[in-house]
Amino acid sequence: LPFTVKQDLRDNYPFGLFAVPMSDVIRVHASSGTTGKPTVVGYTKNDINTWSELAARALACAGGTRFDVVQNAYGYGLFTGGMGIHYGTERLGATVVPISGGNTQRQLMLMQDFGTTILTCTPSYALFLAEEGVKMGLDFKKMPLKAGIFGAEPWSERMRTQLEEKLDLMALDIYGLSEIMGPGVAMECPAKQGMHVFEDHFIPEIINPETGAVLPPGEQGELVITTITKEAFPLIRYRTRDITRLEVEPCSCGRTHARIRRITGRSDDMLIIRGVNVFPSQVESVLLECGETEPHYLLVVDRKANLDQLEIWVELAENMFSDQVRQLEDLEARLRERIHSVLGISARVRLVEHNTIPRSEGKA
Repeated sequence: LPFTVKQDLRDNYPFGLFAVPMSDVIRVHASSGTTGKPTVVGYTKNDINTWSELAARALACAGGTRFDVVQNAYGYGLFTGGMGIHYGTERLGATVVPISGGNTQRQLMLMQDFGTTILTCTPSYALFLAEEGVKMGLDFKKMPLKAGIFGAEPWSERMRTQLEEKLDLMALDIYGLSEIMGPGVAMECPAKQGMHVFEDHFIPEIINPETGAVLPPGEQGELVITTITKEAFPLIRYRTRDITRLEVEPCSCGRTHARIRRITGRSDDMLIIRGVNVFPSQVESVLLECGETEPHYLLVVDRKANLDQLEIWVELAENMFSDQVRQLEDLEARLRERIHSVLGISARVRLVEHNTIPRSEGKA
């Protein structure tokens, strides 16, 4: 069967690939697309039930039970993270604290006061919480936190060690993407030997991203997923662009579903900044819209206080360089605002003189 790719979703924006009438679609979510138009996904009532079940399984993989208090600091809204974990927690019968992202002081106060046992958020935000907690004089060893379910951005084993030491919990990886369902497509267990793909709902394959050839278990390549049970928005052989490998040996935890290893990168140019998908082409479209800058730009991603920071260096148009500081500040502010509107995250904008950003001789 042929692959489905993100371009197919764009070409059929917004509801062209839905397989049921809109009267059966009870919810839509969306993630950022490359051109400012989001990738839209739909769910029937049964899809929401399935997703809740999968997210509950993910929580159970982390040792979650109905006696737990789950502090859900993933973003709520069109992003699938917050709602996915929320419904899964309720399905499990645990107590959900739907705090969403940000408001760090309040997060830490409620973590203490409510007796949070499971924290769900991006790994970078978890590390930020840990460091702010230390500044506030909190001793995480005296808190009931037992597990963290961290996803929505790539993270390393070194980051896991830091999170476990600083927060005194078991840090586990979760995998999902809006197009396939949301969080709960795959989840790590305490053996920490990869994330179990819930194969009764999804068929995973690993392919060579250049040739499309299917690779055997254990070989690294691009993850391709087929949905088996989705009603509103089923996908056949969807290319996720995530680089990993598949392992089929039974896990020491007793689960027999295949596992995918930690995502090591992407086969496209997408960046993930604070859990939000950012494509360079989105930035380019904003700069071309503006007219006062050239489409020559540099995306500088840095991590400060364990949070990703995006700075965009932009060349001024040849006829635009101005000595009037106010005029430049006004342009920076307008670009910042438009980029925030398109990307959904804040980024710094740095205007540079014409012809100062290196030109690419090959693929940009």
